[in-house]
Amino acid sequence: MAPPAGPVIQVFGREDSQETRKALRFFRERRIAVSFVDITRKPPAPTELRRFAERLGAAALADTGSRLWRDQGLGYLRMDDAELLERLLADPRLLRLPLIRFGNAFAAGVDEAAWKTFRPA
Repeated sequence: MAPPAGPVIQVFGREDSQETRKALRFFRERRIAVSFVDITRKPPAPTELRRFAERLGAAALADTGSRLWRDQGLGYLRMDDAELLERLLADPRLLRLPLIRFGNAFAAGVDEAAWKTFRPA
């Protein structure tokens, strides 16, 4: 069987993340194959994360409601997009998961409306 032509849906997340499992289940129920990247084993490349930040903005990638965000006191800091992106690159645990890419379409977090538009040919 030949690999699918065109872009593949990539899901960046953690196996222990409820949101990531929800995204994987969403695509599995629709019989859409995905490429899953566990960021605990292989953190996203800086260029990949920058691509997400260019499309969605660095603030959309940050999980500002997480315990780690609060424990590090990041809610009190004023950071521009470049500083926030550097912080996210240094600690991928601060990312809003899952990060999903399909060609030039991007989504961060649970966004079923955007996921429904990701249809491989």
